[in-house]
Amino acid sequence: MRMAGKKADEKGLTPRKARNAVAVAKIVVPAVAPVLAPIAVKAAGALREAYDRFQARKLGVPVEALSEYTGRGAGLLARIAGVSDALAELRKSARATAEDGEFVTEAQATLEQLTAAVRAAERMPAGRRKAAHQAVAAELERLESQVLHRLGI
Repeated sequence: MRMAGKKADEKGLTPRKARNAVAVAKIVVPAVAPVLAPIAVKAAGALREAYDRFQARKLGVPVEALSEYTGRGAGLLARIAGVSDALAELRKSARATAEDGEFVTEAQATLEQLTAAVRAAERMPAGRRKAAHQAVAAELERLESQVLHRLGI
């Protein structure tokens, strides 16, 4: 039999259920917070470390160097650093010719300009930034292929 004024099948969140939940939370949260806080902090640290490793792997840099590659151009900056390292290897190579030395000098100057372009693009509107990044990526592609060719790869 149904009682007048009461709903026997109340579902969902009602004001009464909300008040009860708040009252229970006021009692339970202070009791478990000291226990859960260190666990939450540890979990947050582990998540951040995993995310940093993921980002470093995605950019192809060591985790320790991740802070050097920030912003929307981080991937390009990491590629520029990689090409710069390859140029240093080319310069040290026993097979390096005088022409290779000139190429390395010119390429290093180009990389400095590309780095400046990527950093300047960070403050550009989205459309211009994307166009600048595409131009830098195309130039990097050209340099990378030349370096690989000169290294005999």
